[in-house]
Amino acid sequence: MQKYIVMCGGVISGVGKGVASASIGRILKGYGYNVTIIKIDPYINCDAGTLRPTEHGEVWVTYDGGEIDQDLGNYERFLDIDISKRNNITTGQIYKEVIEKERRGEFLGETVQFIPHIPDEIKRRIREVSEGYDITIIEIGGTIGDYENIPFLFAMKSMEREIGRENIIYGLVSYLPVPYNLEEMKTKPTQIATKLLTENGIFPDFILCRAFKPLDSVRKKKIETYANIEADYVISAPDVEGSLYVIPLNFEKENLGIKLLKKLNLNPKTTPDWFRWKELVNRLANPKKNIKVAIVGKYVDVGDYNLMDSYISINESLKHAGAELDVGVEIVWIDSKKFEENLDSVKILKNYQGLIIPGGFGSSGVEGKINAIRFARMNNIPFLGLCYGMQLAVVEFARNVCGLESAHSTEINGETKYPVIDLLPEQRRVSQKGGTMRLGAYAASLSQSKILRLYQELDKVRLDGERIINLKQNQSQKFRIGGTVGDNTVLEIHRHRYEVNNEYVKILEEHGLSFPGKHTREDGTELMEFIELSSHKFFIATQAHPEFTSRFTKPNPLFYGLVRSASEGMESKEDSKWNNKEINNDEIRIERIAKKSF
Repeated sequence: MQKYIVMCGGVISGVGKGVASASIGRILKGYGYNVTIIKIDPYINCDAGTLRPTEHGEVWVTYDGGEIDQDLGNYERFLDIDISKRNNITTGQIYKEVIEKERRGEFLGETVQFIPHIPDEIKRRIREVSEGYDITIIEIGGTIGDYENIPFLFAMKSMEREIGRENIIYGLVSYLPVPYNLEEMKTKPTQIATKLLTENGIFPDFILCRAFKPLDSVRKKKIETYANIEADYVISAPDVEGSLYVIPLNFEKENLGIKLLKKLNLNPKTTPDWFRWKELVNRLANPKKNIKVAIVGKYVDVGDYNLMDSYISINESLKHAGAELDVGVEIVWIDSKKFEENLDSVKILKNYQGLIIPGGFGSSGVEGKINAIRFARMNNIPFLGLCYGMQLAVVEFARNVCGLESAHSTEINGETKYPVIDLLPEQRRVSQKGGTMRLGAYAASLSQSKILRLYQELDKVRLDGERIINLKQNQSQKFRIGGTVGDNTVLEIHRHRYEVNNEYVKILEEHGLSFPGKHTREDGTELMEFIELSSHKFFIATQAHPEFTSRFTKPNPLFYGLVRSASEGMESKEDSKWNNKEINNDEIRIERIAKKSF
């Protein structure tokens, strides 16, 4: 019988359900179980694809083209697995499917109602995704007490009745505040969250208590009394001074894995081996070297608040590479519009060992990004361009090296004389925006280059070859392999509409810009996937989003290459005055390791 763990959140949103779910999945995988995770988002959107990053955080893209909540990124990074878009369920998807079935006459004339049809569709999807796995973790988004949660909680209770209470357990991730005027950790919000959950007929089997410091025995006892749960299953989940990847280690200090298996009537299949994981966590906390990497982007702030979530996967990818290389990476966010307001301000990039231009849409801050790319190219600063970052690198090179002075992307200037970046013909006919970009994993064949050597060094070419075989065999939708798959074929995930215009590839190559990676469509059309300047220390960009394939124990080769190139020649931490360098007031600074993270 398949087993289920349902994760709910209490008190506030953003309490850490996603990371907690990912950590639990990693722990259970360590005990030898085949685990998958489902994220339920109660919003009416069919997916996250039409949401701005500043609205709901980063949009995560799955290998099969799903535009998903960012929590799936944590699932994949922690568990090192490919998760399908089917693992994301939204209210919009559920109602859309039920209504379409009604229109097709599949309900045989019966009245279609909330009960039983909506919960039945939720359960159908969960069972479909869970097939073939030992344990399925289901994270229900939002906060207990939200009206939007009710259909999903009802469905979980219904499924419990069908499969038996012994095959499903419930977890509550709650927040324990410490009011500054009292300086005492308060359990009342958690008591109320528990009460709200029980009003839906669901009693938590364990509670993860999120707070700025570990839970003490007094608070545990209080929660035990008021929530009617054994203190052993009240688990401390404090903020961590290190990275997110220390969380499963913290949970295991309280034997959470064994406790969960006991609740599920399961025994460990293997003994977890945390040696490699601990080694990487220790390197993040105490690296031998330190570097600073500037990310010049657009989705940096909303009102008075800075948003790391807009580019969270890039943050994590840099950490993965840094941990592998024993290099600490301080990430500094810079609003690209600042380089438009004051052209000389781009000179601050001399203070950094690396530059990233991330993905994005629209014209805001574009010229600032182009100025930053030009400065990195001319000053031999290691540069990595991602999706839009590659497109703008092509624009910059066309303007300033090839002499095509007004070159641009038709996304920004539809009347440009030199449209070096343009829409694919099929994208010109798009009227509905949701789910219509070039989405998901695409194969690219690499020629001899620094890029190929990086993929080979990390064994990514072989691993991607295995993934291609597995994805072609196991996934239900047609996989976008394209033309011939050779020995130097790699997979990266995409999310974009615009491409390098092939009419300008020859002139770009004649001036020194190489295209060592291409995707060949079934109709023979070549799409440019990578660019490289061989004369530069490290000047690489990709049309893909390699941040979506980076894992904690397996960094993506492009981030690995950037961090290694940026750290070459840097002094060791003991000898360096790196920590004493001043940060320009115009910069938006995010600490290398967040002071308060979960």
